[in-house]
Amino acid sequence: MDHIGIEEQVSMTVDDHEISSADSEIDSSASSSSEQFRFLTQKGMIQVEEGNSEHEIIKKSFLEGIGPLGKDTNIVAIHRNSHSCLTGKARLETFRIFSEAVAKKCGGNANIKHAWYGASRDEICEIISHGFSQCRPPENRELYGLGVYLSPAIFSIDGASSAVVDENGLRHVLLCRVILGNMEVVCAGSEQFQPSSTEFDSGVDNLSAPRRYIIWSAYMNSHIFPNYIISFRAPCSTGFQRIQAPRVKPSSPYMKLPTLISILSGFLPSSKMVLIAKYHSDFRENKITRFQLIQKLRQLAGDELLVSVIKSYRNKKHEARNRSSAAANPNTTRGGM
Repeated sequence: MDHIGIEEQVSMTVDDHEISSADSEIDSSASSSSEQFRFLTQKGMIQVEEGNSEHEIIKKSFLEGIGPLGKDTNIVAIHRNSHSCLTGKARLETFRIFSEAVAKKCGGNANIKHAWYGASRDEICEIISHGFSQCRPPENRELYGLGVYLSPAIFSIDGASSAVVDENGLRHVLLCRVILGNMEVVCAGSEQFQPSSTEFDSGVDNLSAPRRYIIWSAYMNSHIFPNYIISFRAPCSTGFQRIQAPRVKPSSPYMKLPTLISILSGFLPSSKMVLIAKYHSDFRENKITRFQLIQKLRQLAGDELLVSVIKSYRNKKHEARNRSSAAANPNTTRGGM
């Protein structure tokens, strides 16, 4: 299963629980966890039972996101935010209100993602109890503005590397839902502390492949909602080395955007191709996201033409691959003679 599938599954799990906490599979016995997690249960966190789908989806996402370190990392416990107290309910309601407001501003899509945040146990407890209170600059990393830094769902390694070992040898990370809205690129070394204009809602280091989400201090308690705490034990006591998370290669023939645009030029009028070339240039300069570029292509070319072009390209690639394979193994085509 690829990382996109994991992100979608976690999203569905979280959404289901936020819509109706009464549907939870977690029974009361799970909330009375061991003594070492009393500090979480006292704050309204409910332990997610090992083995159920919610636990397995989050565990799989976290371990895949830390790459080779996953095989030696032990997920000790996962706790879910019950948001059962008055302040918890108020924070959830605030998140929903801002989600709707940003969605309305951004044409119906608030661009809500899951993201990791690693810190000390005390800081995480403070966030659960009172919300974010400071924009802690990343340690030993480049500065990308002054805000709360979170890591995309596929890069749990970055959240884990910011986690601090407690007296029990455990580290703790938050899995949050984050309202990103319309993102803008923040350059390395920037001291930006708010959106550059009312058009933007959050910052990223790279629009097409973000490694950092930056939520400005004005939005840190309205645009970030902590859903889960993952407590884990890792073999290295001095902290994680930052490594590149494994990237998933496409299993089907991949069609590069310049190739697609070149083929479309044979079907579309020059007026539309000028616009497509402009949007492609904007994408390459990180002015728009890949998603936004695809949406523009769909509007200008139409889904029917795009599907036809991509299918034809893939079929030709498959045929070329088969011919190449047959040429390299002539005996197989002759019945082994």
